[in-house]
Amino acid sequence: MRFEPEQPYNHLPLLPPNIDLETPAILKKAIKANRALAELKGIARTIPNPAIFINTLTIQEAKASSEIENILTTNDKIYQAFSAGSGQIDSATKEVLSYRTALWEGYTELLRRPVLTTNLFVRIVQSIKENSAEIRNAPGTQIRNVTTNKTIYTPPEGENIIRDKLNNLEWYIHEDDDIDPLIKMAIIHYQFEAIHPFFDGNGRAGRIINILYLIYQELLDLPILYLSRYIIQNKRKYYELLIRVTSQEDWQSWILYMLDAVEQTAISTTKKTLAIKEMLEQTSTFAKNNLPQRVYSKELIELLFHQPYCKAQFLVEANIAQRQTAADYLKQLEKIGLLKSQKVGRETLYLNQKLFELLSL
Repeated sequence: MRFEPEQPYNHLPLLPPNIDLETPAILKKAIKANRALAELKGIARTIPNPAIFINTLTIQEAKASSEIENILTTNDKIYQAFSAGSGQIDSATKEVLSYRTALWEGYTELLRRPVLTTNLFVRIVQSIKENSAEIRNAPGTQIRNVTTNKTIYTPPEGENIIRDKLNNLEWYIHEDDDIDPLIKMAIIHYQFEAIHPFFDGNGRAGRIINILYLIYQELLDLPILYLSRYIIQNKRKYYELLIRVTSQEDWQSWILYMLDAVEQTAISTTKKTLAIKEMLEQTSTFAKNNLPQRVYSKELIELLFHQPYCKAQFLVEANIAQRQTAADYLKQLEKIGLLKSQKVGRETLYLNQKLFELLSL
């Protein structure tokens, strides 16, 4: 049947696509993307404490993925809200932190039970939206051009139809075939977006599924690939190529786009990872030479890199010091220029300015 933008796409083809997924161009690009991703995985394994990346890079991914949906906030607001236990949080910042929570919950659930299921997708969206969202069960959902308000896509309608297509997607995710996992990730992402199973949060959920699928396939150990930044930089092309798969069955252009996203993102994340690692080592050496001996510890310096803002409670929770001593340690770190204090609500937070600037690049 012919695709009609204003008609529910109930005849969305099931997976796998009936085309050649391993053209010379796709295979060549897949080799480069896999090589870049393997290098990132290897570098990440050399970091002494994975919490450094789980917090810093997942928050950056959360911010970028939300920005694709025009949910805009700043790094400073996000990190302050993430660190502070008090103060008002604006709605955009709250949604970004909810995305980060959804990514983390999806990751921990995948480690506990290594399958990607509709039930997991539902829980991810519920975390993103902080509600009891379920599969779409009413008509009326349409994707429109934000400039012209013209309908460009109407996803499948009818809960049974949507669930049937999600069941097929589940089967495809777990099917033991010889398709390169990165090529499959591109196909899975398109299909999830085309099914559009929820009233809201589909784009963000789909991008979380990308990361979880790479972990499921053991191409990554941690959810640190920052794909959404590439999509923001190439946002128009992202949506154009999704529609071209639907309207023209142009899978190759879409797959090449996603492979390039993986390659470029892996390269930039590797560079950022190495820069954070070098900054951590330099900070540790400087602190060891300038802090009183009673204050310095490897664990204390590593904690300063879990996220840009720190507070006494974090030291207490990490069993580094009791509250009064912890407050003194942070003051000592400020005294030698490693941190800068500021009031946020009722709390005093300490900013690792150099880390903050690096993450903002």
